[in-house]
Amino acid sequence: MKIVCLVDNAVQPGSSFWGEHGLAFWIETEIGGVLLDTGQSGTVLLHNMDVAGISVADLRALALSHGHYDHAGGLSSLLGRLESEIPAYANPDFFRPRYSRRPEGVKYIGPGLTEADIRARFDVRLSSEPQEVAPGVWTTGEVNARPEPEGRGAHHLVRSEVGWVADPYQDDMSLVIETPAGVILLCGCCHAGLLNTVYHVERTFQRPIVGITGGTHLASADIAYLRHVGAVLQALPSLHWVAPNHCSGHVAFCELRRLLGQDVVRPCPVGTVIDWEESR
Repeated sequence: MKIVCLVDNAVQPGSSFWGEHGLAFWIETEIGGVLLDTGQSGTVLLHNMDVAGISVADLRALALSHGHYDHAGGLSSLLGRLESEIPAYANPDFFRPRYSRRPEGVKYIGPGLTEADIRARFDVRLSSEPQEVAPGVWTTGEVNARPEPEGRGAHHLVRSEVGWVADPYQDDMSLVIETPAGVILLCGCCHAGLLNTVYHVERTFQRPIVGITGGTHLASADIAYLRHVGAVLQALPSLHWVAPNHCSGHVAFCELRRLLGQDVVRPCPVGTVIDWEESR
């Protein structure tokens, strides 16, 4: 049982892996592989799977953390290698079109495939409640309570009856992976907010969090808030390690490492393998 980072902005030095702005994780389970997100291009995802010795034929389920291109853009490339329909888990708001305001105008930033295309090739399972993706692997369900700051992008938009409004990130979800010692929180982008997601997992799953990895969307957080995040994580008695990547930001990584220690806060570039033993 292990987790492998397959797509990230950074790669292991000297490796044959490729990097891109995006994210994908492979979770090896007793029934086969679970994929969290597909990266931006699909080309990078499939290349890195080949380098890591991971076969698409072993894929048993897909989880989509939210509907942005850097997490779902690789769907079309993945379809070319799938031999049969597999379940795809997401929030009911996943298919809502999403946009970003750019200097040249408003640009669509959703998956490259239409909802009809995705439904035609996957057994789509949408729910705002936690869903078991594989034995011991769950979606968080919708993170409704958000007392802490969200992981917001200043230019992210959706259409409403009154025009363009800020994306509510209702579709944002993460994965929870059960281990003998507790649970691992595997994040996509944490647009719902890292601490909001942590609190939600504690309430919903009633087990200690022993590890956190993935995108935490702390790249735009100021030092004061990063210190608050560090203090909350430091107070989690069972938390053994934190391995942020993708949208977490270099400043956040350094500040959390300063607060929690280099043995706790670790890099997670493409090629990183997290074994269940890490969580003991």
